[in-house]
Amino acid sequence: MDQTLISFLDWAQRKLSGVASPRLDAEVLMAQSLDISRTELMTYPDRILNRIEAKNFCSRIERRVLREPVSHITGVQEFWSLEFAVNEKVLTPRPETEILVEQCLKAFSKTSPVNILDLGTGSGILAIVLAKEIPQSQITAIEKSDLEVARKNALRHAVVDQVRFVSGDLMKVDWQGPYHLIVSNPPYIESENVSKCMPEVRQFEPIEALDGGRDGLDYYRFIVPMAWEKLEENGLLALEIGHTQAAAVVALMEGSYQDIQVVQDYSGYDRVMLARTLNG
Repeated sequence: MDQTLISFLDWAQRKLSGVASPRLDAEVLMAQSLDISRTELMTYPDRILNRIEAKNFCSRIERRVLREPVSHITGVQEFWSLEFAVNEKVLTPRPETEILVEQCLKAFSKTSPVNILDLGTGSGILAIVLAKEIPQSQITAIEKSDLEVARKNALRHAVVDQVRFVSGDLMKVDWQGPYHLIVSNPPYIESENVSKCMPEVRQFEPIEALDGGRDGLDYYRFIVPMAWEKLEENGLLALEIGHTQAAAVVALMEGSYQDIQVVQDYSGYDRVMLARTLNG
């Protein structure tokens, strides 16, 4: 193999044949190794990599071969067209979670004051995006694991004055309130299925951000009734769910909530539950 950029990319694509997107992963890792954009990769395919550049790139590829997520190797993940810091302590943001953000933004004016609670904030993506999109909002974000990543992301995106981070288990700390919106992407994988997840997930993601108990519904059983107590009249509860869980979560909401909706993601899977507190 010669030392050109394109040759290294071709080599990396072959090495990564066992992952879902070998060429894309190779390009992202090459761009990060050289501190250039992916567009520049295509502009200068015959660029010669020096020894240090080649070593750095090959090291990243070897980590990816072991199924370490690209986001952990680069230390960042894009969400809502923004770049967020991530590591092994927080769940890497998924594209489908943008559906949850979209539904929240449909429900509230961007110019109105909105009091929001984000349960299990992780890397802080929901709290931070909502803060940026609704400048008059004030957000409380609860997380029981290390809040260092979330605070770093809030600083990066200049919303530290809007987001108040609370360290603690969402099932134990005082949520305070009341809120116009309570939003959460809680753990919802059945305990026995966590070990069946793809290697990138089961080996590198924090288990506590994945495991939702025996049937995956432990957090919903707690959040749904507690949110009813902490929401304003006609307040909105917005939850991400597993694609088989809609009926079970609807059953938890019936009798206490109105306007219960199930929203599908772009692949047609049930992904988001919306419900409002009853008037009066």
